[in-house]
Amino acid sequence: MTIELENICKSYDGKNVLNNFSLNIENEQFIVICGEDGCGKTTLVRILLGLEKYDSGKITLLGDYKYPYLNASAVFDTPRLCEDFDAITNVCIVDDKTSKIHAREKLLLLLSEDKLETKVSNLSYNDQMKVAIVRAMLHTSDIFILDEPFKNFNQEEKDAAIKFIMSEKGSNPVVITGKSKDEFTFGRIINL
Repeated sequence: MTIELENICKSYDGKNVLNNFSLNIENEQFIVICGEDGCGKTTLVRILLGLEKYDSGKITLLGDYKYPYLNASAVFDTPRLCEDFDAITNVCIVDDKTSKIHAREKLLLLLSEDKLETKVSNLSYNDQMKVAIVRAMLHTSDIFILDEPFKNFNQEEKDAAIKFIMSEKGSNPVVITGKSKDEFTFGRIINL
């Protein structure tokens, strides 16, 4: 599968956020989109996910692709969890193929045991983001898109999350956004 973005333009109130942005995303790729706040990272993510319309340009799904839309799994720049549910339930709820045993096993790679059955509203922001990352990576998808998932993580948390993402992505492409290319020692870096 290849996702081809060609000359994508998007503006808000006359201010260009994306101007003739082009990118090919292919299987096996790990793409890191970098730039300061307001440069268009989240807008690009929302366009890829079909949550935002672009003003001009073209997005094409190439290859033997079975859907008319992009089958993506996402982590937004806020956790967006079901706050009354625990971490395990939050992971299982989005994909009926994920068992509680499997969810527990994967969550333990990023969270301590005592946090797994706690309502996520009682977890720290970083722990909620870890649940969101596990949930996204265990969902059956053709591409994983993560919008600034590590912004408050310390180095140890970030290293563990990256290791987890790399182990779970399979041959699917991953697109991650972040503020600075210095944060990343892997992937193809695209500066916005």
